[in-house]
Amino acid sequence: MAIKGNSGELKTRSSMSIFIVIGLCCFFYILGAWQRSGFGKGDKIASAITKQTDCGVLLNLNYETHHGDDVVMAYGSDTAAKELLTCGEKYIDYTPCHDQMRAMTFPRDNMIYRERHCPPEEEKLQCLIPAPKGYATPFPWPKSRDYVPFANAPYKSLTVEKAVQNWIQYEGNVFRFPGGGTQFPQGAKTYINQLASVIPMDNGMVRTALDTGCGVASLGAYLFEKNVITMSFAPRDSHEAQVQFALERGVPAFIGALGTIKMPFPSRAFDMAHCSRCLIPWGANDGMYMMEVDRVLRPGGYWVLSGPPINWRIHYQAWQRSRKELEEEQRKIEEIAKLLCWEKEHEMGEIAVWRKRMSNDSCRQQDKPTLCESSYADDVWYKKMEACTTPYPKKTEQDGAVGGEWKPFPNRLNAIPFRISSGSVTGVSVDMYQEDVRIWEKHVKAYKSINNIIDSGRFRNIMDMNAGLGSFAAALESPKLWVMNVMPTIAEKDTLGVIYERGLIGIYHDWCEAFSTYPRTYDLIHANGIFSLYMNKCKAEDILLEMDRILRPEGSVIIRDKVSVLIKVKKIVGGMRWNTRMVDHEDGPLVSEKSLTLRKLSLALKD
Repeated sequence: MAIKGNSGELKTRSSMSIFIVIGLCCFFYILGAWQRSGFGKGDKIASAITKQTDCGVLLNLNYETHHGDDVVMAYGSDTAAKELLTCGEKYIDYTPCHDQMRAMTFPRDNMIYRERHCPPEEEKLQCLIPAPKGYATPFPWPKSRDYVPFANAPYKSLTVEKAVQNWIQYEGNVFRFPGGGTQFPQGAKTYINQLASVIPMDNGMVRTALDTGCGVASLGAYLFEKNVITMSFAPRDSHEAQVQFALERGVPAFIGALGTIKMPFPSRAFDMAHCSRCLIPWGANDGMYMMEVDRVLRPGGYWVLSGPPINWRIHYQAWQRSRKELEEEQRKIEEIAKLLCWEKEHEMGEIAVWRKRMSNDSCRQQDKPTLCESSYADDVWYKKMEACTTPYPKKTEQDGAVGGEWKPFPNRLNAIPFRISSGSVTGVSVDMYQEDVRIWEKHVKAYKSINNIIDSGRFRNIMDMNAGLGSFAAALESPKLWVMNVMPTIAEKDTLGVIYERGLIGIYHDWCEAFSTYPRTYDLIHANGIFSLYMNKCKAEDILLEMDRILRPEGSVIIRDKVSVLIKVKKIVGGMRWNTRMVDHEDGPLVSEKSLTLRKLSLALKD
């Protein structure tokens, strides 16, 4: 009987258990439906957890104590990232160091007001620059050379001012660039072919060019067909958006003027310099501007001047200027060129070409200009221009030529630069240079495996914020893209001259200030060690805001640095509407150097 009684009790308990389970299931089903309906808090909790969990950080990262206590502290911090707001519509094309209102407070003599004048610390914007309404992804190269979406730079003044000169035309929702210019009414191609009959552009000997007063940079746009890369610049003036149009087209350019400060380039940088009606008074200030061109021209380099006053006897009436004024202007230019020992190679129509002597020894004249006293010709950041000439480098037995033998491009890309072989760059040997080339080939290969559109044509304008020896740009070299190699003014070694000797272009800059460009002008920014370099020099937030300003919507950033630095950077970026992903070093997760890859989200104003 006891057995029978126990059996009945077990059946009763089993039935009750089943009912309880069914009841609980029904309860949780109803609860889940209630939460999904939006009345419950479960979805909000899940959403908060999702936001706080960065699924972009790879799980194989190894954050152990050997990376430093600051890593642990960064992870232990519960302070939320400061969310940055969007700037107002009036800041769409904000250029901090070339602001028009600030510029007008400076003297107009010698173009001082068109030079860099950056805001003080208390006036720096702490917001994100928006894209204009209707902003569109630029056309891929080479279509971008000829067409730019109107919404990206909605300024029509040049279509009126330069209508008869074929600079730019407005057609529907795009701007079209016919390739014309004030000095090349038959088009840039015809003009360049005229130059190529005198200057060796077709064999790779002329690779780097400087275009002063570039307009919309049609010269640089079409020189790419000759495999010549051109650094173009023009001031931000009444011809609004010249440089912005150049960069929208996919042509290297920056905002600048030849005034009282030296150009931000090393000595002996360019194979060719060019001025086509650039409105620079070459004969003024004792020839100071021509002497500055002489500084940045390599021995044997070419200077092209087209337009007034060349061949003034024939053209003075068309230029609507007096014969006497034009005659005196050309006389001064010829006099200074002779003083610099430049040899005139060609004069036809409105084009004149001079060539800088290969060595100072070949200049036999008695009267020579004063040599500059500065022992370092590349110390140019905010340094005043001088009416003196830069000494030629000493000839070495190994290279047999002043400044090194000219090598055609692309042979010069990975050849040993003269500045390395001659020991001009202290602490950088030939072996170190070759190792640098090898390392960056490996790094770039890894970058391409992470971001497969780097060499697809989608990214045209690329910047390297801390370029070193230029090996990142050399490893990327492709007709689909170009790289602006930036040499920080506080870098331990100044290697920008090496970069130019490799047939690449670059510029000096201090990243505690804004870059001389418009917003949204770069597709990809590479920052190797930049935050370690500027630690305790200026705020990381300011550098990141500047990167955001000059980066296009949907553009990418690769920051390479110590993991402890990247964690701090990643925290700031959390408030900037960028997608982030931490990636291990190519040699494995135990290496403390890693990469933080970021993608900027679109931030266009709404209609």
